[in-house]
Amino acid sequence: MLAEGEGMLVGNKSNFLFLIHNESIGSSFTSPRPFRVNAGAVHCYTLTPDGTTKYLSELESGSQVLIVNTKGEARMVGVGRAKIESRPLRLFRAAVNGDEMGTIIVQNAETIRFLNESGQILPVTHAKPGDKILVYSIPSVGRHFGMEVSNEYILEK
Repeated sequence: MLAEGEGMLVGNKSNFLFLIHNESIGSSFTSPRPFRVNAGAVHCYTLTPDGTTKYLSELESGSQVLIVNTKGEARMVGVGRAKIESRPLRLFRAAVNGDEMGTIIVQNAETIRFLNESGQILPVTHAKPGDKILVYSIPSVGRHFGMEVSNEYILEK
């Protein structure tokens, strides 16, 4: 079970991931589902406990992922099931210190939530330019099959 303030790091670049909150808080459409993260588009990356990345489309029952809280503390969690659906999507762009840029594509629904700089929940349907949200950003490194590659040229956009 996932607690308020926890979620998955997900994004379009392996070195720039957005903290997507779990569904432990209900909405006018759903009851709380503290075992679930509606994480993003199938091509998005997430981090695994061994430090590699996986595409969301590669996750299945038994896969291990990292769940992170607002303090940056992480724990390993097993995936119970993965579901891929066709839904309306929305692109978000973010920058750290006006420099490193990352993007994510998520479902455009109030049950998909970022966490703001104060650790408060921000539904993607309420997010607007200038909002400050929690992300994980490290210097750009190339990855090949989820593993860091340091001696090749790889550019992610």
